[in-house]
Amino acid sequence: MVSPGPASYGAVGDAAIGIAGGQLVYVGPRRSLPDKPEKCARAVRRLGGAWVTPGLIDCHTHLVFAGNRAAEWEMRARGASYEDIARGGGGILSTVRATRAASEDVLVESATQRARAMARRGVTTIEIKSGYGLESESEKKMLRAAARAGERAHVRVVRTFLGAHTLPPEFKDNRESYVESVCEQMIPAIARERLADAVDGFCDKIAFTPAETERVLAAAKTHGLRVKLHAEQLSDSGGAALAAKFGALSADHLEYLSDVGVAAMAKAGTVAVLLPAAYYFLRETKMPPVEALRRAGVPIAVATDCNPGTSPLASPLIALNMACTLFGLTPAEALAGMTLNAARALGLEREIGTLESGKCADLAVWNISDPAELSYWLGLDLLRDRCAGGRFDKDGRTS
Repeated sequence: MVSPGPASYGAVGDAAIGIAGGQLVYVGPRRSLPDKPEKCARAVRRLGGAWVTPGLIDCHTHLVFAGNRAAEWEMRARGASYEDIARGGGGILSTVRATRAASEDVLVESATQRARAMARRGVTTIEIKSGYGLESESEKKMLRAAARAGERAHVRVVRTFLGAHTLPPEFKDNRESYVESVCEQMIPAIARERLADAVDGFCDKIAFTPAETERVLAAAKTHGLRVKLHAEQLSDSGGAALAAKFGALSADHLEYLSDVGVAAMAKAGTVAVLLPAAYYFLRETKMPPVEALRRAGVPIAVATDCNPGTSPLASPLIALNMACTLFGLTPAEALAGMTLNAARALGLEREIGTLESGKCADLAVWNISDPAELSYWLGLDLLRDRCAGGRFDKDGRTS
C-alpha cells in the first residue's frame, strides 16, 4: 500500500493497486475497492506502507557497446578535451572499432549486465540506441542485441537507430556518401526489418550539420519511423528547432539551447531530455536553460545517457540526484522526468509512465518514507521490489 505523501507527487494514501493480465485494473484508495482484496484477488501482496511509483524509464541510453574508454577518461583528467580526443581518432570511433569486432552474443552479454543493474534500481523500460557500428550489418547487430538483452533482463526495450552518430573512418573524406548511405540504405532496411522504433542523429559541431541531419530525419519520416535528436550539447547548432520541425519525440542534451529552440519545442510538443551525467562527466559548465523550458511548458525528462565515453552511469537514481543538484530540478520534477515525461519522450505515454487503470503493470516498490529520497540518496539500495508487465522480478532475471 502507498503511504501518504506530498501532493506534488500525486500521492494516494492507504492505496491499493490491482493487476490482471499484465495491466493495472485498479489504482486508488483501498477503501474504494469493490470488495476486500482477499475475496476479489488470486494473490495479495501487503507492502506495509512502502512507496509505489511507476517503473522508472531510462529514455536515452547507448547500452549496447564493446570495450570501455577509461583511458580517454584519464586523458581528460589530464586536460584533454572531448573534441581533442574525438578529432584524434578516439571518442566514439574507438568504441566503433571494438563494437564492430565483437560478436552479437558478446554484445548481448555485456548489455544484459548493464540492463540488469538498471532493473535493480527500479527501471522497467530502457531506450537503447545503436550508433557504434556505422555500417549496415554492425548497426543491425547492435539493434538485435538490444532486443535480446531486454528479454534477458526482463525490461521493455525501445530501439533507436543512430547511424548519424559520427562519420566512420572509411568515410572521413566523403561525408556526402555516408549521409546518403544512412538515408538510402540503412534506414529503409532497418524500417523494413522492424529493427528500430525511431531514428536519432547527432547534430553538433563535431558531428553532423543541420542540413545533413535534416536529410536523416526526412528519411526516417518517409519510412514511418519517429525521430529524436542529440541537439545543442556542445554548441547552438539549431538542432532543437530542426527536431521540432519534424515533430520529434525529444531533443536531448540541450546545454546550448536557445530561446528559439525552446519556443519551437514547446509548439511541437517535443520533450527536453536532460542528461546530467554527461554534463558532470565532461566537466561542462554551460547548463541547459531549465527555467526557460519550465516557462514555455516543455516537458522535461531525465535519463542516464549510459555510454562508454561520456556517461558510464547505470544508476537512474544517481541521474535523478544529478538533475536536482546540477540542473536545479525539484525532486518531484526529476521523478516525473523518469516516469511520465520519459514515457512521452518514447511515445509511450498511453502505456507506461503513470499508475492508471488500463496501463501496463510496471511498478517500483521503494523502502523510503518520502519520494524525495529517490533523488536524495547516493548509492543506497532503495528498491524493495519491481513489477514489469505484471511480473514481480527485482533482479531483472528471467525464470
